[in-house]
Amino acid sequence: MRTFTLCLLLSALLPALARGQYVLLEDAINLDNGCIQLTPDIPYSRGIAYNKTKLNLNTFFEIDFDIYLGNKEEGADGITFVMHNDHREFQAMGTWGEAMGYGRWRQEYATGNFISPSIAVEFDTYYNYTQNDPDWDHVAYLENGTNFHTKFWSDNRNDFNLEDNKLHDFRFRWDPEKQLITVFLDGKTVFQGKRNLVKDIFNGNAEVIWGFTASTGRACNQQLFCLKRITQYRLPSKNLKAVRPAVPRLSIPVPGGALTHNKAGTHEDAPEAILGEPLQLPTR
Repeated sequence: MRTFTLCLLLSALLPALARGQYVLLEDAINLDNGCIQLTPDIPYSRGIAYNKTKLNLNTFFEIDFDIYLGNKEEGADGITFVMHNDHREFQAMGTWGEAMGYGRWRQEYATGNFISPSIAVEFDTYYNYTQNDPDWDHVAYLENGTNFHTKFWSDNRNDFNLEDNKLHDFRFRWDPEKQLITVFLDGKTVFQGKRNLVKDIFNGNAEVIWGFTASTGRACNQQLFCLKRITQYRLPSKNLKAVRPAVPRLSIPVPGGALTHNKAGTHEDAPEAILGEPLQLPTR
């Protein structure tokens, strides 16, 4: 049995997380394949899903999902991955439509529904000038319940499209030693930034609620996510060996047919210990 002298593995897989133990709000529902549909393909829908087990920001963790943003390029509005300490806890939600169930319609609004304190990663599929959106789909990092952003990622393309009727591999990594957030989409680093989350965002509280929010407006799309793997360590990230694991191609059946991956992403700097078998999502 291999002995780890530099690090202590807390959990290679967290069973409660992997089996999709979520609090579901409004239109969010469990699908037969183990995924969670946040919104059906209907206008003015909002869905929120929070895992019942909190994340500890004093530990290194990486979470791996499949996300699905629909099949209509003119659809809306997108989803967010969120971590928060809102006083409403597992009932926290933001505004529908362009706010994606996370934030508020305008940055200057101090009232209304939004999730704060929080951080979020948005996968935005609809142009809204009030949020400083580009004309095409994009990924952006958000804080404290506002969807307004000055920077975004769209693979340097003005035709970037997430509503391609395919699954996309999304990974979120937190390194507390470096205070570093890293976000991957389909094997590419789409955001990386340093932030003292415990001190600057969560008021000294290291335990946070996490999950997904989504909404539609007049335009709409089916939107869902599937948890594949979550790994958590009490160790310095510099002691992790860099390897290149392959993300498996999964076929996820949803209404309208089975989905395949847009791309089988690879992560050149992923920790070796994350190479354990991912959660195999059941099929019908």
